[in-house]
Amino acid sequence: MTPTFRNVHNRFKLNNYHYTYEGLMEVAYSFTKEGEPYQRELGVFLLDWLDKEDYVEVQTSGSTGKPKKIKIKKQAMVNSAIATGDFFDLTPGKKVLNCLPSNFIAGKMMIVRAIILGLELDMVKPSVQPRIDLRKDYDFCAFTPMQLKNFAKYLKHLKTAIVGGGRVSEPIKALIQDKKTNVYETFGMTETVSHIAVRKLNNFSGSASEKYFETLPGVTVSKDDRDCLVIEAPSLTNEKVVTNDIVEIVSDTSFDWLGRFDNVINSGGVKLFPEKIEEKLQSKINGEFFVTALPDDELGDKLVLLVEGEKDSLDTTIFNVLDKYEIPKTIFYLPKFAETLSGKIHRKKTLELLKIKE
Repeated sequence: MTPTFRNVHNRFKLNNYHYTYEGLMEVAYSFTKEGEPYQRELGVFLLDWLDKEDYVEVQTSGSTGKPKKIKIKKQAMVNSAIATGDFFDLTPGKKVLNCLPSNFIAGKMMIVRAIILGLELDMVKPSVQPRIDLRKDYDFCAFTPMQLKNFAKYLKHLKTAIVGGGRVSEPIKALIQDKKTNVYETFGMTETVSHIAVRKLNNFSGSASEKYFETLPGVTVSKDDRDCLVIEAPSLTNEKVVTNDIVEIVSDTSFDWLGRFDNVINSGGVKLFPEKIEEKLQSKINGEFFVTALPDDELGDKLVLLVEGEKDSLDTTIFNVLDKYEIPKTIFYLPKFAETLSGKIHRKKTLELLKIKE
């Protein structure tokens, strides 16, 4: 019998304490009134989860359009938790760590998994460098790429880790290759109730399938006429989710991610994927950089590389790792890139800085 969102598993623990439905409601109120900011966010979500409505409102990241608030069925979140639990063998009593904020889907789902699957959940303050009790070990945790980078030396305290919310760079991947902890990259979005597919990043068995994303139970994939991923997950959403992610479909449950449709560059009739080129260059360039396109009379669009740093600081032999058509036609240097409020590179505004400089 499938649990519903009105169930609180009798093995569920939060920060070492068992809670019933009523007890969890009380502690949620307490968090909202007296807790630290991250605990108040937890309290607000718990009150939303425990109320009489059958949905919660969640802010999207903008993966399938402009950021917006959408309603997600609580039962869909329960079904997602069960699928993750089945995939990673998260059985009652296992210990999980949550270092993500509770106001976005990834952090919310860590809480839901614990409540529904009967896990023992420890909440710590969200930070780029999570601080945990090093006397304890955990079965499961979710990170952002920056958190994984900063936590790498403590991975021995984890059996399994998932990482999402951004690209995992080659240097970060290198940090985890000698770790016994199994680390998986996730693929998903708010509209699909967190991740719908995962790919191993270390401890490979040698299987060719490990290089691809594998979907969770009950999820199938295809692509549209743009070669963009289409997701079918009946237990999570009634509608197909059409993304802007260009993929190669390996099977109806596995795929290779190539890049974003919005970013694809058509240079002289050749399709180029900036994300794949940047991945190849990640270990070759110290500091911030990105590739993009500028109008060109002959090619239509020409591939260019923008580097944050001093002029002519790159040795062009680094391009030996690229295919012929992936080599940038021009390199531009800027002393400082424009950034978003969250500290990520703002590509459009950085390009505007380039025009001002010229």
